[in-house]
Amino acid sequence: MRGGVNPRLLVAGLSLSAAALVGLVAREGYTDKATIPTQGDRPTVGFGSTFHEDGTPVKMGDTTTPVRALIKAQAHIGKAEAAFRDSLVGVALYPGEYDLYVDWVYQYGMGAWLNSGMRRELLAGNYTAACDALLDYRKLTSARQEGPGWVVSKRDAQGRPTRWEFDCSTPGNKVCRGVWTRQQERHAKCMALQ
Repeated sequence: MRGGVNPRLLVAGLSLSAAALVGLVAREGYTDKATIPTQGDRPTVGFGSTFHEDGTPVKMGDTTTPVRALIKAQAHIGKAEAAFRDSLVGVALYPGEYDLYVDWVYQYGMGAWLNSGMRRELLAGNYTAACDALLDYRKLTSARQEGPGWVVSKRDAQGRPTRWEFDCSTPGNKVCRGVWTRQQERHAKCMALQ
């Protein structure tokens, strides 16, 4: 231990801290009935779980209790952590870095993580650049233009719009300000560990 900071440890030996688990479920919020949190998202229930403990996807109409929701969240996190560790073989992180990247994976999913700039930079040993890559995740996408501020992000072969996006870092927006706020908080915590 140098200067009061624990050393980075191989991700294979790390797990989500209890404080990070509590923070994660608190930020996700609780719902006893399946909802679609943002246009185009999968249905979630409990503390943002998109899958049940047995791996089946949450569907509209599903319900839960607080205890079941916590069990479901822990099962989801356990699977995500195993895949996360497998994606960073040989990489060392501070426990706080591990916590915030697993929190990110819980929100965005392993598919997004595997293609993320954070993972790419961590594999290259660029810890500060990995922190900065957190700020790249600030957009919502939809199959239709939801309102003002949404811009075309994809077109079909004939040039017709097929996907729109909204930049959550747009000052004063009421569409997804929390997405950007959460990314800024993660980035600040990550940079504080560097």
